[in-house]
Amino acid sequence: MTDPIINIRDALEEALASVDPAIDIVHQGEGYEPLPDRPYCEAYLLPGQPNNATVGAGFYQEQGIFQVTLKYPDGIGTLECATRAGLLRALFKRGATFSSGGVDVQIDRTPELSAGSSEDGHWRQDVRIRWHADIFT
Repeated sequence: MTDPIINIRDALEEALASVDPAIDIVHQGEGYEPLPDRPYCEAYLLPGQPNNATVGAGFYQEQGIFQVTLKYPDGIGTLECATRAGLLRALFKRGATFSSGGVDVQIDRTPELSAGSSEDGHWRQDVRIRWHADIFT
């Protein structure tokens, strides 16, 4: 049996890659050299403590945060970054479901947006997406 976390990551990263217009995506643990004047994002799956609200070994719930860190070169302005954050909020809206490998990942809350800040020549804004997946063993 495949670890459900792998399927959860696949489902959320596939959804992220579907956003139009496309943007370079740096997956967790990958190296990336930013290109001048080209925005990109970093995708992080941050699993939380599993929910074992039921007694027995047949069911549990994975839960956590999918964080997308948007990075836009300084000088472009914050509007493009804010527009992309809005696209992500619309895609990962509360109640949306994404699937991979037989695991359904449901979005629990409206995604949170950070205030944004300038960092290493880029405007950075985090989009934090809270999710859960029911796992039947």
